[in-house]
Amino acid sequence: MRSEGTIQQNQQRDSAGARLCFHCSLPIQEAECVTAEIDGVQHVFCCNGCRSVCEAIHQAGLAGFYQRTPEGISLGPPPDLPRELALYDMDEVQEEFVDDLGEIRDIHLLVEGIHCAACVWLIENSLQTMPGIESARVNLTGRKLHLRWNSGRQKLSSIIQRLGRIGYAAVPYDPETAEGHISRQNRALLYRMAFAGFTMMNLLWISIALYSGANQGEYRTLFHWVGFALATPTLFYSGYPFYQSAWRGLRNLHLGMDLPIAIGASVTYLYSIYITLTGSLVGEVYYDTLVNFLFVILVGRYLESISKRQAVVSTQRLLDLQPRVARLVQDGTERMVPIRSVKSGDVVLVKPGERIPVDGKISAGSGSVDEAMLTGESGGVEKVIGDHVSAGTINGNGALSITVAGVLNNSALGRIIRLVEEAQASKAPIQCMADRIVPWFVAITIALATLTFLWWLERDLETALMAATSVLIITCPCAFGLATPMAIAVASGLGARQGVLIKNGEVLETLSGIRHFVFDKTGTLTEGRMRVTSIRSCNETWSVGETAMGPEIRHLLEQLAALESYSEHPIAAAVIGSAEEGNIVMTDSAVSDFHYRPGFGIGGSLSSQRLLAGTDAWMTEHGVAGNPLFDAEAQRLDGLGVAYIRFAVDDIEQGVVALNDRIRSDARSLIDALKRNGMTVTLLSGDRIANAQQIAERLGGMEVIAEVLPEEKDQVIARLQTNNHQVAMVGDGVNDAPALVRADVGIALGSGTDVSIASADIVLMSSELDKVRLAAALSRRTLRTIRQNIGISIVYNLLMVPLAMMALITPLVAAISMPVSSLLVIGNAARIRRLFKSDRLQRRDELSDRRWM
Repeated sequence: MRSEGTIQQNQQRDSAGARLCFHCSLPIQEAECVTAEIDGVQHVFCCNGCRSVCEAIHQAGLAGFYQRTPEGISLGPPPDLPRELALYDMDEVQEEFVDDLGEIRDIHLLVEGIHCAACVWLIENSLQTMPGIESARVNLTGRKLHLRWNSGRQKLSSIIQRLGRIGYAAVPYDPETAEGHISRQNRALLYRMAFAGFTMMNLLWISIALYSGANQGEYRTLFHWVGFALATPTLFYSGYPFYQSAWRGLRNLHLGMDLPIAIGASVTYLYSIYITLTGSLVGEVYYDTLVNFLFVILVGRYLESISKRQAVVSTQRLLDLQPRVARLVQDGTERMVPIRSVKSGDVVLVKPGERIPVDGKISAGSGSVDEAMLTGESGGVEKVIGDHVSAGTINGNGALSITVAGVLNNSALGRIIRLVEEAQASKAPIQCMADRIVPWFVAITIALATLTFLWWLERDLETALMAATSVLIITCPCAFGLATPMAIAVASGLGARQGVLIKNGEVLETLSGIRHFVFDKTGTLTEGRMRVTSIRSCNETWSVGETAMGPEIRHLLEQLAALESYSEHPIAAAVIGSAEEGNIVMTDSAVSDFHYRPGFGIGGSLSSQRLLAGTDAWMTEHGVAGNPLFDAEAQRLDGLGVAYIRFAVDDIEQGVVALNDRIRSDARSLIDALKRNGMTVTLLSGDRIANAQQIAERLGGMEVIAEVLPEEKDQVIARLQTNNHQVAMVGDGVNDAPALVRADVGIALGSGTDVSIASADIVLMSSELDKVRLAAALSRRTLRTIRQNIGISIVYNLLMVPLAMMALITPLVAAISMPVSSLLVIGNAARIRRLFKSDRLQRRDELSDRRWM
């Protein structure tokens, strides 16, 4: 430790001048004073326990805890809990990692020691037996645990303790430190592999000597003991993870995937020791075989670990999009602060070329913002004062002052990352089946190995041991356990990069079997930006393209725009936009008694006049007398399939306003592709039947369900689902929320709002309809990959196990073969990336049934 004069000191004292412990703030007995340098600052503590806790807090990246702790609060932990774990029960610590400090809380924990599906099963089932645990889901590829628990019934420290008792160390997940944890685990695995490789090379020379004739007399004994000396530390150091995992499973009454490896290694080692100790001239030692297959298995595990990291690199790239600091503006001054210290309502400055650190609205400045990471669409989007911007996007030009609305997990980027992580941690039904099979798989492996040993024992003990060991090693079910999570991890990560957010693995499996797609019209198949195309009043007409409006039309539009200004419907935006284009100044008088009915119309009072705008039924309901002139105009528009609203003042109809909503440019190609592959496509709309049918015809024809009120759309979906008929609903995620929830798969288009994320199973961050096709192709490719992966595992075992039982495969060959099956599964999952190569969906029909299986 450096001398006290060379480092900064931090000493606290009470009112009497007595020194206080930096951690617990209790007076220090000078005889028991403990000092320690932490992050370049000298601190004093009352005991070694407080020093250890403080060091643990800093190592966990929680140094800000001491700034957040109110004065007077004792930090002493309960006597039955370790000090380090008791800290995690404090709200001041949990607020760093938990979004909502209510009774039901969610947290992501980084768990060390996870390497196979058996670990996932053990952790999830062990925690779910604890009271207060709502859910526990493990992400195998990311080694993360998503935990939801009742904080009133269970303490976080007790949960972490339970993980420790079954052999797993857990800490709150932090993107800034998670990569370091995983790198350390990979490095430890690399060291074990290197040690096994070193002893393998030395044992190779001994084996050459023995096979060359030095297996007689004192040389035989010498080389046997040298082999023992090299193999023993290799078994206990390099083989330690297998024994640890096997014991962990047995202690919790679960047959793990490493149990056959541990048994095979032990049998080979013990037999070799027996030959060494007895000096028998009949049998041979297999120290070289033991070390060789440990080395080969560790090589496979290391390559698996690297491949898993590559499979979820898309998620890490999303994490990397979140800036760690922000330029905070306060009282006219700028300063760089950690992003965690930025709060809602603060103002941050983003200079050209910088990544935007927060969600918020532009309060000053303008510029072009690259939103490709959010929507998948290339090219900048012009932003001005009042426009919303999202964290992770890039400010192309112009300095932007942004009023903060959301930071980290509360931002659109945070929600995207959370969805991707939840999808990767989720389990499709096919994976749940695989998880149930794995313990039986291990039991059958042990049984087959036992039968093999008994069969060959009649010939000789050596052959029986080697054949049984080969069976134990070669039938490792790791590939079976990796089949589903690897495919889901790759699919969800790649989908996120393309602006396709998938909530969980079950959605992928369900969407792959969907044969009926239902589309909302406004804002989904159409652009959702309506415009007025013609107006018919009592004595005047106007059509789009005409520059001049007559006085009667102008007065009608002035009144209608004033009424529509109280509505959020796309029709309102079209009417107000038309008034602005005609330079019509809306009246200053306020509309009173405003009322509306979704799907029908709106009404209100303006300057003592009663205004109504809406459908034919809306007018009839309010007693507006029909006008033959406007009835004829409405009938003409109906025949053309054009939407319109009728307008009345004091129960006398004043005009008909026709509106048009342009069909999206990519709608026709999507509908054609779905129908070409045998899909049923339905247009669901609240418009009149004639207008909806006209839109359907322009899109090449489809089934039409029209004149449906917003609150009735979910009932329509329910009727379509009769007889186990699965239906996907595509909508805008706001007005269609009930229908999205009701559908087997809800797809929200062009929205990253909380409403769409809560309602939909798949969220498309851009307005490109072709992303629906991409989501469907991705789901089917993923399910096909899962089936292929399971097939690879089954075929591998059907071919290799009989060969091992016939003693045609040595333990070394078995050790080489075992990781190959896992690597084949990982490589096959990575092939999903080919779906995203340029123009692939156009060059090859990825929606074809021939390609789904």
